[in-house]
Amino acid sequence: MGDTAWSKREDIKTELKMDIIVKLAEFGYPPVTMEAVYKNVLEQAENFKRNRR
Repeated sequence: MGDTAWSKREDIKTELKMDIIVKLAEFGYPPVTMEAVYKNVLEQAENFKRNRR
């Protein structure tokens, strides 16, 4: 499997970033402003999809 389509679209990545902020807040995490956190979450999502059977 190649890269997922959303991983190449900045508009979708921006929307996912906002969704991550909301989800983290729902579970009591403090606001996160470090770009590395979002990159890590998106990479995990890509890896999950790529390795799921």
